[in-house]
Amino acid sequence: MTDSAPAPTPRRVRVRAPELIGKGGWLNTGEQQYTLADLRGRIVVLDFWTFCCINCLHVLDELRELEEKHRDTVVVIGVHSPKFVHEAEHQAVVDAVERYGVEHPVLDDPELATWKQYAVRAWPTLVVVDPEGYVVAQHAGEGHVHAIERLVTELEAEHGAKGTLRRGDGPYVAPEPEPTALRFPGKALVLPSGNFLVSDTTRHQLVELAQDGESVVRRIGSGARGFDDGTADTAAFNEPQGLALLDDSAVVVADTVNHALRRLDLVSAEVTTLAGTGKQWWQGSPTSGPAREIALSSPWDVALFGDRVWIAMAGVHQLWAYDPAEGTVGVAAGTTNEGLVDGPGAEAWFAQPSGLAAGPDGERLWLADSETSALRWVDRQGDVHTAVGTGLFDFGHRDGAAGQALLQHPLGVTVLPDGSVAVCDTYNHALRRYDPATDEVTTLATDLREPSGAVLVGGDIVVVESARHRLTRLRLPEEAVKVAAVAHRTRRAATEVAAGTLRLDVIFQAPAGQKLDTGYGPSTRLLVSATPPELLLKGEGAGTDLSRTLELDPAVPEGVLHISAMAASCDDDPAGGTSRSKTGGDYPACHVHQQDWGVPVRLTEGGADRLPLVLAGLDEK
Repeated sequence: MTDSAPAPTPRRVRVRAPELIGKGGWLNTGEQQYTLADLRGRIVVLDFWTFCCINCLHVLDELRELEEKHRDTVVVIGVHSPKFVHEAEHQAVVDAVERYGVEHPVLDDPELATWKQYAVRAWPTLVVVDPEGYVVAQHAGEGHVHAIERLVTELEAEHGAKGTLRRGDGPYVAPEPEPTALRFPGKALVLPSGNFLVSDTTRHQLVELAQDGESVVRRIGSGARGFDDGTADTAAFNEPQGLALLDDSAVVVADTVNHALRRLDLVSAEVTTLAGTGKQWWQGSPTSGPAREIALSSPWDVALFGDRVWIAMAGVHQLWAYDPAEGTVGVAAGTTNEGLVDGPGAEAWFAQPSGLAAGPDGERLWLADSETSALRWVDRQGDVHTAVGTGLFDFGHRDGAAGQALLQHPLGVTVLPDGSVAVCDTYNHALRRYDPATDEVTTLATDLREPSGAVLVGGDIVVVESARHRLTRLRLPEEAVKVAAVAHRTRRAATEVAAGTLRLDVIFQAPAGQKLDTGYGPSTRLLVSATPPELLLKGEGAGTDLSRTLELDPAVPEGVLHISAMAASCDDDPAGGTSRSKTGGDYPACHVHQQDWGVPVRLTEGGADRLPLVLAGLDEK
């Protein structure tokens, strides 16, 4: 590359932003209702999210710095667009906004009205609206905030010069804090003393409760978001979740938003870091090595299985394992593709594993695979099996034979004394039971509010009722509760497409000042599959071109296309070449953009012959 003046930024397409509509109304605004006209003069970033989605939670964390840095010019609006039936309940959205520390206005859109107006196809999706009310960018997936921040800086300069930029305080109004002992607790553990240790997730602490499950013995952690080792008063966590005993004197903690494993000394209450760098793992990063040098991604639960601590790595749809003796960590199962595929660990697909429990015989590691609403297990050879659940789009509350039973986004599993498994069926507000001996699913208890974990105490089971901010003790029932069967599919409408040839275009435009990174091979990747597999006659598999011609079987009237895309971009280097990190570490010049789509399709006469999916940019065809 020769020295020359930088190319001008291409003129942006001007598309008027549709109005913001949601029957649930506005949250975090002091009950004020807003329209786009009320936000004119500000740069608006719409974050289409749903609270079950780990990638959406990652984006919430990515946006915090942008919100703080551009507080007087940028207004972030969360548009909550539910996948699961439970997520369409208004109170559930209110709870989620507090649970995850969302500090911007949120529009509750239970019927996906605004989602449809903006032609959104994936969670999460970010849309940028300029101060004059025009859509200027759209990004699907996570890892795009660096590009949006650059665009925001351009828009500030452009509209500041035009006089169309309005600075000042935004519409966010913080809710009043509630004085409960726990606030959206995640998981619980029975300590050798008989007391309970609870991850008080929203308050970024661990809380030790007496044997009554209510009286606070001590709190560990400062209560502020942070990543600091130290004493009970000075150590800092960031939305901790899973807990497991390392031995009688120490607990390992899944420090979820810090992407780390922490160790709590039960005697001194000293907190240290066992694994993770504090940075999120991205494609291309190392997948094994010294534990303190390897990045993790939203570890949600931990359990001892064999001689290792297994990790439900929700952020990358995998299981990892930490070896305490060697001080190493690495992938144990999963490909990072999101879905439900059994088989050898290296080939299995998971979808946000969120709960782990090892059987007392050491033969099975049970797991709650939340996004597939599934109960699954790993055997001692590392092979993955499914007991209950069929995939990403089927869920409900149905008992009976495991092959037809339904769960809804479970987050916790507990092995019972008889070898059966209790499942915290979170979005059904229920405690379910799977019996491997009979291959049957029953309901043990209902009227629990978002149960997320449970532990055994004698003949009782103590459930973490996350959305009631408490532990609830139940006698293990001898008879199942009778529940009317309910089955659901995803709330998203199917896309009508033509049978035969379908052109798939993943749109990716590298951010201004960047180019595709080809320094280490192809910079893009596209993986396509279908449910049922017979839907795709041609076009299945992996490749490097972001466009592909698919052939759909007219004999299969409907199904789901599973599409995974990745693109890597780096800053242009005027001296030639591209700056990048050769070690896979965090390096601001290079960025990976990735997203998984599950697109329900229905084959109809006159349906579309092109399926555009925006990874970054705008579809101008």
